[in-house]
Amino acid sequence: MKIQLPDKAQELFKPKRYKILKSGRGGGKSWSIARALLILGSQGVERILCAREFQNSIKDSVHKLLSDQIEEMGLSTFYKVDQTSIKGINGTEFFFEGIRSNINKIKSYEGISKVWCEEANMISKQSWDILIPTIRAEGSEIWISFNPELEDDETYQRFVVNPPKESVLIEMSWRDNPWFPEVLRQEMEDLKTRDPLAYETVWEGKCRKVVDGSIFAQEIEAAEKTGRINIVPYDKGYPVMVAFDLGWSDFTSLWFCQRIGDKINIIDFYQAHLQEISHFVKVLQDRGYVYECDFLPHDAKKTELGTGQTIEEVLRRLGRTTRVVPMLSIKEGIDAARRLFSKAYFDKEKCKEGLNALRRYKYAYNDTSGQYSREPLHDMSSHAADGFRYLSIGMSNNPGKLVHTGNSALRSQVQRSRFSAVIR
Repeated sequence: MKIQLPDKAQELFKPKRYKILKSGRGGGKSWSIARALLILGSQGVERILCAREFQNSIKDSVHKLLSDQIEEMGLSTFYKVDQTSIKGINGTEFFFEGIRSNINKIKSYEGISKVWCEEANMISKQSWDILIPTIRAEGSEIWISFNPELEDDETYQRFVVNPPKESVLIEMSWRDNPWFPEVLRQEMEDLKTRDPLAYETVWEGKCRKVVDGSIFAQEIEAAEKTGRINIVPYDKGYPVMVAFDLGWSDFTSLWFCQRIGDKINIIDFYQAHLQEISHFVKVLQDRGYVYECDFLPHDAKKTELGTGQTIEEVLRRLGRTTRVVPMLSIKEGIDAARRLFSKAYFDKEKCKEGLNALRRYKYAYNDTSGQYSREPLHDMSSHAADGFRYLSIGMSNNPGKLVHTGNSALRSQVQRSRFSAVIR
């Protein structure tokens, strides 16, 4: 079989536990991986899991890319392409999953010989910690492809800054891509002339501090320069307040903070999706903090289908003290968040996922006008950012300083016992 591949992609055929391909736009890494996997799958029986952080439907996967390459490579008589799967006549099979929404299914996969993690810059620490032990067949490999974005991203730190043993890092660019089209070359040259820094990120795969159009770029930069993103331990002398952004298919995001004098210590962050509210109450319980109250968005007052209760009512029934924050405009909420940033101290490890979402929170871009909108883009970073807005509104509307007292501690401990009993 004679198939064209970039010279650097020959590394894909040499045994390694981890094969990491990073590049800017137009590097040809996805085509290279697709072709290499299809070749290997035709030469021997492979069970290949194609994974990404989020996959709401098969359209979000690399299914079409593989299908197109099967046609291009003349392998249509070998591979049978169905709507949700690809199978070879020798028993090779490709599976397609989103890690975050199919955790239990991911854990159940057996005999996977190779996993391809596409757009891996979006994969969280939690997902890597779940996925990697699942790929345990003798000689199994994990292939990782991504365009670097933020230096603090889990994937960049885990596989580029601190690469594991038995790994190879393949850095590809448009220069290595034999299929690089002229139309992209012109776009590249235009951006290089117009915005050299953007060119370095988009086409050369260099990391940036914040994304283009970032809403909180200045606030995050100031927090980093003044050492306010550091180790911020839980202080047992003060109660914890929690701010929720509610979702189901989208994330429910939780920020944990303490007011200590004039400082706001943001000590923890958690988010998940496709989980009932009792799951998050269990998370709160397991943290072991003494709580003062939960700040909730206005939609916590909506009656949930199937229960006849609001989220606020469910939380109160489970022993939580709640406060629904005033319903302000998004702009007013962002302004409140900017004010909170100036006195906020973030725990860099426990809040890492939330901080990365704040770095990615950006204004929508209009391709037609070439201008950024005044409205934030709704994407996977929005939920953590919305939760931070609700935290900011809640803290700014909270009368006076919350002071830990013996009675407050006792009341909070009793609350934990109450909803612990409910959950059990």
